[in-house]
Amino acid sequence: MSSRSAAWRWGIVGVIILGTVINYLARNSLAVLAPQLQHLLHFGAKEYSYVVGAFQLAYTVMQPVCGRVIDFLGVRAGFALFAVLWSVACLFHAGVNGWQGLAAARGFLGSAEATAIPAGIKVVGEQFKGAERSAAVGWFNVGTSLGAMLAPPLTVFISLRYGWQAPFVVISVLGFAWAVLWYALYRSPETLKTVSKTGFGFDVLATKRFWAIAIPRFLAEPAWQTFNFWIPLYLANERHWELKQIALFAWAPFLAADLGGLTGGYISPLIIKLFKVDLIRARILGNLLGAFLMIAPGCVTLVGNPYLAIGLLCIGGFAHQIVSITINTLSVDLFPTDRIATTNGWVGAAGWTGGLLFSLLIGQVVDKTGFGPLFALLAVFDLIGAALLFVMLRGERPIAEDLP
Repeated sequence: MSSRSAAWRWGIVGVIILGTVINYLARNSLAVLAPQLQHLLHFGAKEYSYVVGAFQLAYTVMQPVCGRVIDFLGVRAGFALFAVLWSVACLFHAGVNGWQGLAAARGFLGSAEATAIPAGIKVVGEQFKGAERSAAVGWFNVGTSLGAMLAPPLTVFISLRYGWQAPFVVISVLGFAWAVLWYALYRSPETLKTVSKTGFGFDVLATKRFWAIAIPRFLAEPAWQTFNFWIPLYLANERHWELKQIALFAWAPFLAADLGGLTGGYISPLIIKLFKVDLIRARILGNLLGAFLMIAPGCVTLVGNPYLAIGLLCIGGFAHQIVSITINTLSVDLFPTDRIATTNGWVGAAGWTGGLLFSLLIGQVVDKTGFGPLFALLAVFDLIGAALLFVMLRGERPIAEDLP
């Protein structure tokens, strides 16, 4: 490819990063406003759990559906369409007057935002090849943690000046603008195959390759859900930190996760260069490295110093993103371009199912067992996933598709 086309392709990755940041601003803004909304809209923790669950369930169910629509419509029109839909859903949040309306808006948001990762992965499959793909995935994945980091200060800043509805309005406007930008800029290669017009990609589920990446994703996702939803509670309940201390340090694992995403993107090319192994083996070895590093957060409750505990959680955020990047990129390596979004959607659904089930487990047992056994399980899960990846992908080769 020419240097100009390379610059364009990496520019498109930058546009995806921006879209992913807006996506995560929309989904994370509610958590920041939750204490205020509980008072204003008169609901408690039980009702709030239903609101959160509406998003999680919709996101889980809709990932393969969104992936299929992206493959059907094409990533240019499909990604823009879903960006408009999640912006509408975000706007709906500003008009609710009770937890039931908030849950409905949240379910709508989860249904539309489920397209973000499948669509981004499909763009990588269309525009990049070989070891370069994981680097592109690593970069656009930065938007997930960056959005999570920006949501608290941005949401608080806007809400204090203009009211609690204003952040949802501002973020929805950003989403609409991004949809227009995406549709104006993106073009798929003209030589790509057209996806089959029927079915929802259930044939993908019949392949060993799918289960080789879906099961490790099922085992890996509980770590990310735990970091997103339970670290503040762990710091408050077991480390006895006040809100100010939590605010000062709880963001650190997400910064480490950004660094892990970038490392996960470049580690496969490095392994190929150093050890002269093939592409799939390099992905597996990178995943194994991340899995071994996940032992660190598994030991977090064994250390007495709370700041050392934060350090171990940072290693966990770093390690999880290495695992996540290698698994997501394998869906590009192992499936044809016209099935990438569908495949990644099903893989994502498997992951979010694992995350949801583990969150429910935490809710049931943490008061009795504490967080120690649960954090230890996260390390065990990723090691099992890495072993399964090695066994199930032995002898597999990437899909042989040359980009124009």
